[in-house]
Amino acid sequence: MTVRLQSLLWVGAQFALVALMLWWSAPWHSSTLAIGLAIAAVALALWVFMHNPPGNFNIRPEPRNGARLVTSGPYRRVRHPMYVALLLGTAAMAAAGSGDGSLWALWALLVVVLNFKAALEERLLEARFPEYRNYREHSWRFLPGVW
Repeated sequence: MTVRLQSLLWVGAQFALVALMLWWSAPWHSSTLAIGLAIAAVALALWVFMHNPPGNFNIRPEPRNGARLVTSGPYRRVRHPMYVALLLGTAAMAAAGSGDGSLWALWALLVVVLNFKAALEERLLEARFPEYRNYREHSWRFLPGVW
């Protein structure tokens, strides 16, 4: 088994365990909205991985050395679909929460943080990829037709 495959399996196991922990620790079963948001988050993340495999992107805003610009799949219309998947997943957690609004307040703060992070990432991508400017002009940051 290659090191890359081992690494992917460990990361997959890590995410699966986190998902199970979230499932058992939050009242997912009581909220159709939470379940729908969680399914949408996972589906979008999987679609992202089909077009932008691990190793090409970075969790930090700086592009990796040797990275290629991806503009297909979910990137065709949205520049940061993995951020959208994260926002959907955390919205699922907020929807499944206690109802006092504190999780939604944290979610709103996360939206702000990701917006600033995306702005930095876009400046760095434009510096690395000359074609990024044109791509940015024909795509949306997070939500097609909205933002």
